[in-house]
Amino acid sequence: MIIEKIARHGDELCAIRHDLHMNPELRFEEKRTSAVVARELARLGFAATTGLAGTGVVGTLSNGASRRSIGLRADMDALPISETTGLPYASRSPGKMHACGHDGHTTTLLGAARYLAETRDFEGTVHLIFQPAEEDVSGAKRMIEEGLFHRFSCDAVFAFHNWPGAAAGQVQLKSGAMMAAVDTAKVTVKGVGGHGAVPHRAVDPVVAGSAIVMALQTIVSRNVDPGEAAVITVGAFNAGSLCTIIPEMAVLDIGMSSSNTSSAIR
Repeated sequence: MIIEKIARHGDELCAIRHDLHMNPELRFEEKRTSAVVARELARLGFAATTGLAGTGVVGTLSNGASRRSIGLRADMDALPISETTGLPYASRSPGKMHACGHDGHTTTLLGAARYLAETRDFEGTVHLIFQPAEEDVSGAKRMIEEGLFHRFSCDAVFAFHNWPGAAAGQVQLKSGAMMAAVDTAKVTVKGVGGHGAVPHRAVDPVVAGSAIVMALQTIVSRNVDPGEAAVITVGAFNAGSLCTIIPEMAVLDIGMSSSNTSSAIR
């Protein structure tokens, strides 16, 4: 049984996951994580290639004479969030946390690596793709631009995402779109700065930006087909530095995803 074979490594894999969780690294800074991954892959007999997209790693293992190949992919980066869980393996890096579970994703793929290396129960080539910078959606793009699939041909690529609300041991599947890629936009609102005591002499980009934020919320409710899923998030709204001064500029960072993004964002 696959589960039984992997379970024999449970304690060691748990230790790897806790280690990664304690030492989170942000996008394109995953040097320690990359080294842990490459060292483990090499120990298992994979050919480990490092440096794709700076900190990306690809582990390759072949068996038999088949020319078929697949890719299994996981992400490695953490988020700029301070951890307050109080767990014994909580982040030791202030302002950084594996809040999206990429420590688990990385460890899961290393668990798959152990199973594949131990059993060799496949024909062809398996490429294990450890991707940096998933959180700002640029890591995969950069790996591809740097020749990922030219150097490591894959007939298909498989990945998954953890889902904390699901029961342990459960895999959730559905036909059609289940998760969507993310589009990003940066909106700069330029106004005319001035003193807060005489706002009529200024053009306030904070007010204009706030109106944009509120209007964006109607895209999902009024522009997207009710049968489709869509999310729009303004993750950052930056303007000004003092409560008595109207700034000259406000900047909004927006994340958008949909099962049909082109219909949602027009």
